[in-house]
Amino acid sequence: MFELNDEQQAMVEMVRDFATEQIAPHADRWDQEHYFPLDVLRQAGELGMGAIYAREDHGGSGLSRSDAVLIFEELARACPTIAAYISIHNMVAWMIDSFGNESQREQWLPGMATMNELGSYCLTEPGAGSDAAALATRAVRDGDEYVLNGTKQFISAAGAATYYLVMARTADTGSRGISAIVVPAGTEGLGFGALEKKMGWNAQPTRQVIFSDVRVPVANLLGEEGDGFGIAMKGLNGGRLNIGACSLGGGQTALNKAAAYLKERRAFGGALINQQALLFELADMETKLVTARTLLWRAAAALDDGADDALKLCAMAKRVATDAGFEAANSAIQLHGGYGYLSEYGLEKIARDLRVHQILEGSNEIMRLIIGRMIAER
Repeated sequence: MFELNDEQQAMVEMVRDFATEQIAPHADRWDQEHYFPLDVLRQAGELGMGAIYAREDHGGSGLSRSDAVLIFEELARACPTIAAYISIHNMVAWMIDSFGNESQREQWLPGMATMNELGSYCLTEPGAGSDAAALATRAVRDGDEYVLNGTKQFISAAGAATYYLVMARTADTGSRGISAIVVPAGTEGLGFGALEKKMGWNAQPTRQVIFSDVRVPVANLLGEEGDGFGIAMKGLNGGRLNIGACSLGGGQTALNKAAAYLKERRAFGGALINQQALLFELADMETKLVTARTLLWRAAAALDDGADDALKLCAMAKRVATDAGFEAANSAIQLHGGYGYLSEYGLEKIARDLRVHQILEGSNEIMRLIIGRMIAER
């Protein structure tokens, strides 16, 4: 479990080279200019990162969740924002691959695999965040079409995506009344709110997605009516692993920057790296990151194997990894002193980007609730 095989090692080196050459040199500028690098995403797609764990018959890479967390950590070492969007895109591609029929897979997956066509995941609403089963967006059947009305909140790539995977209410039966419907860009009545002004994740657009009498064919339904909540939750299991991996990547970069700075910075008669208290801080950061990575890899293996405890392990790993990543970034800022607060050192961007990871894909409080409930049900 804890050693990479030759194929994984080659994959990691390929992703590292791509991230180092094509993402890292531009990450700060993209953040400052709020630039969404579509050309770089297409390059990632050419390397097989557009449908990482989708089947190969329609362009997917056919890799495992254990492979995916390695990929997302490497991408996030260069830029957590871009890595996190590629994770969201992959979640949509996986849902289509796993729950779509052959016609849907043939129609939508090839373009998503190359990332010439992007996906957005539309679950959260202004009045239904953590309580996803309370969503109010409706899809009413009218002959061979669904008519959608409602608003989705905090949607990544809104306005830039090609496909919007929408969780909409088709019946008033709680979570059993939610269905998953694909809405293509350009559909009449599909609109977007203003770009959100955010603390981080500035290199990917976030907007409301607004449905005003949007008509799509019934053929755009994934699975059966009422399957949507289950599809959404299964998608989030993998999404939680990915976002945990993104947190570890950002946190590891922050730790590496802090160690390098302490070696160079001289005070009190020598390099700061010789101060025992600061070494203890580095040791704590490393220990928490390695602990989180170990749990993340175990959870990914459980999800690959369909283990009974996969849901619990995914929730645990998401919580531990996102906390560890942000704490590492925050500690790295402190170890840099005033310089850590300056944008040129890159740490404040990492901290801003990683903070939202403790909220999305299910907040860490919800992760604790999932774990606690599973303990209570034993």
